[in-house]
Amino acid sequence: MADPEEHSAQLPQCPSASGEGLLPPELRAWMVLLAATGAVEQQLRSVVKERLDVSHDEFLILCLLAEQPRTGLRMTQIAELLGRPKTRLTYQIACIQHAGLVTRTSVSGDRRGVQVALTEKGRDLLQGASGVLAETVSKALARFVGPAEREAVCGLLPDLAERSDSGTPTAE
Repeated sequence: MADPEEHSAQLPQCPSASGEGLLPPELRAWMVLLAATGAVEQQLRSVVKERLDVSHDEFLILCLLAEQPRTGLRMTQIAELLGRPKTRLTYQIACIQHAGLVTRTSVSGDRRGVQVALTEKGRDLLQGASGVLAETVSKALARFVGPAEREAVCGLLPDLAERSDSGTPTAE
């Protein structure tokens, strides 16, 4: 792969570095963030499928549940947090429940409420793959962002900053 410094010449300049152009800085920054997110998701999709044998959307559900108490979340909360319709989540959650990665239970006192929680199998699967997944995110970001953007991202992702400081290459 090309040197990250060479590659960064092809990237858009950090939106905060220039006041020129049609769009205000906030909108330019948002567009760069969307592009970086797209690059990460593109790289992550195949690794998620290979390592976890779930779809990207199912992976997002698992990650969301991994950050919650063991009691989990209601379906409506998951839909809201992921910005997905509840009807679409029903199928995805049924798939990961069938795989033994989550449980679904009725909410006490609410006949329509459904609570979803990560199982131990789901926790173990995520924990076992988390290092590879984190490295995939770091590499995708390293390929996309230039030096100014990388500095900003390092503030958000401490592990990326540590590897930068240690001289460990993050791009292939």
